[in-house]
Amino acid sequence: MFATLIESATRLAHQFMSEMKTIGDQNQMIPTDYVPTWAERTWFSLFEGRNEAIVFGIIAFVVHQGFYYGRYFPYYVCDYIPSMAKYKLQPDKHVTNEQWWKCLNSLLASQIFVQLPMMMFFLPAARMVGFDCAAPFPAWPRVVFQVCIFFVFEDFYHYWAHRLFHYGILYKRIHKVHHEHTAPFGIAAEYAHPVETAVLGQGTIAGPLLFNFFIEQVHITTMLIWIAARLWQTVEAHCGYDFPWSMSHWLPFWAGASHHDYHHMAFVNNFASTFRWWDSIFGTDNRYQAYEARRTGKTKSE
Repeated sequence: MFATLIESATRLAHQFMSEMKTIGDQNQMIPTDYVPTWAERTWFSLFEGRNEAIVFGIIAFVVHQGFYYGRYFPYYVCDYIPSMAKYKLQPDKHVTNEQWWKCLNSLLASQIFVQLPMMMFFLPAARMVGFDCAAPFPAWPRVVFQVCIFFVFEDFYHYWAHRLFHYGILYKRIHKVHHEHTAPFGIAAEYAHPVETAVLGQGTIAGPLLFNFFIEQVHITTMLIWIAARLWQTVEAHCGYDFPWSMSHWLPFWAGASHHDYHHMAFVNNFASTFRWWDSIFGTDNRYQAYEARRTGKTKSE
């Protein structure tokens, strides 16, 4: 049995390395009887004659950086607008320049040396489980449906992995880094120990891979849309603002900033990333509910 496992692992490793060397060829990606759209032609031209794993990794990295910092920028601007201070969840706490630059420098190191390699390795893994990488692009209803499923999977994974990181040595040696900011701000979303970045990141990666393997095929471009949506959500959760138009006010099960901000402030409760239901089901939001009732009651009375 052990010999069989070694043989299977060796075969998979060879297949993975073979996929890592794949060179883009539009003739293989665009069916002969299909007329591609401008977006499809542009997409496949980026891979033509180039190493597909590297090109996809670079594209994913650009999408990541653009949405991550682009999503944070409005909150950064709000920090300098006095009239926005009334929407701060913890108005008595302020981020110093030293904290901000430490966070940014740590983020850039993590994004380049931890996340970028993970993005480079994704396309070969995706091909191995049968991802669709050819034309045509998927219809929007299918993309939206799959991204919603990925959100549910990631949220469930994140809930339990996050709870685990709050125990003993895992918190002291790893997760404590993320909790340096008791009043989070947008780009602090990915401020974490490299081990935590790699482990929690599997929730974003594994969902599409498993969904493709067990349920239905996923297009590689859907993965980029999923990454953008996930970044949009996590930056909002760490933004430190609770605006009247925030998504959590019109979508009750959406966690939002107030939900996660309490976790950073109190170090307990609210382990889920996107939705409120797991914390509600497993009873890990009782303190938050009491605190939020007091906070919103005070806000309304003012």
